[in-house]
Amino acid sequence: MKILDRYITTEFLRLFGMIVLSLLLLALMVDFFGKIRYFMSNNAPVRLVAAHFFYMIPMIVAQTIPAAVLLATLMTFGGMSRHSEITAIKAGGVSLYRLARPVIILAFVIGIAAFFVSEWIMPYTNTRAETIRLIEVQKKQNMPAFKQNQIWYRGKDGVYNFRFFEPQTNTLRGISIYYLTPDFQLSRRIDAEKAEWKDGKWVFTKLLITRFDQGGFPALEWVPKRVVNIPEKPEDFKIVQKDTEQMGFFDLRDYVRKLRSEGYDATRYVVDMYGKVAFSLISVILVFIGISFSLREERGGGVSRSIGVAIVIGFSYWLVHAFSLSLGRAGTLPPLLAAWMADILFLAAAAFMYSRIRT
Repeated sequence: MKILDRYITTEFLRLFGMIVLSLLLLALMVDFFGKIRYFMSNNAPVRLVAAHFFYMIPMIVAQTIPAAVLLATLMTFGGMSRHSEITAIKAGGVSLYRLARPVIILAFVIGIAAFFVSEWIMPYTNTRAETIRLIEVQKKQNMPAFKQNQIWYRGKDGVYNFRFFEPQTNTLRGISIYYLTPDFQLSRRIDAEKAEWKDGKWVFTKLLITRFDQGGFPALEWVPKRVVNIPEKPEDFKIVQKDTEQMGFFDLRDYVRKLRSEGYDATRYVVDMYGKVAFSLISVILVFIGISFSLREERGGGVSRSIGVAIVIGFSYWLVHAFSLSLGRAGTLPPLLAAWMADILFLAAAAFMYSRIRT
């Protein structure tokens, strides 16, 4: 069995590597032609363009791993079935369940590796890619500083500090604005519970305005609601709120705890946090589906059939996964169920199909 396991492992890894490389090159080409006009309009040097796409590689690889695992499984067992190797193995008294074990183990290892890539590597590389695109290419002057408990942003009229920004509703929460004199003395400070972008203006709620006069005591003013004229628009703050792709599972966990302790709604972050784990483990589930399709009635359908099956299954998973995540972010489904719904449905389908294989 060691020889057989080594043979299947070698064949699977060879196909898996070729597929990952092919999907990576295809994705980079599509992304390049989609962004080339943007880079040319900003006169970006070649080294920055190359660096941007280089830092995009980990995210692309992580996103294509499930499809690569599925396609490699279909092609590995499909090829063996087409060349009657499956029949010979069964005649030797080897169960198909035993035959599939090395690929299942490899899929599990690949899924765990993908999780740690998204945890340790992707947050850094995604942030670097965004920094190159927004700061070094587009020449935006302000790059915010993000921490677990606060975001700092240097604006035109002052320095902003807030808990987080909701791009969907254009709402800032937990705001403090510091106005400085030319000699960097604090002249005024505005604290507010939230600020909403309405009719082209920022409407602040529950304000505390503090004015600092030279040689005197600070003057305090409480205001329930007021329009505050600040030059920044929602588009300026959309680079501030750190995207979940730039945060690992443990970063998200700590951020969720912080938001909840301060009374903010962290539902969308909870859904994305669970979704990172669910997405990493889908490779194992897709292996069972791929084996079931490949070994069903022991008929091989060629590479084109394997690619077609992989496209249909992969697209179906991403459609269900994205839909369930959107339901979770909207509060329609509990976060845990929303993140794992696609995995649960495909696991049930895999178990049914796998149980019907003729061993």
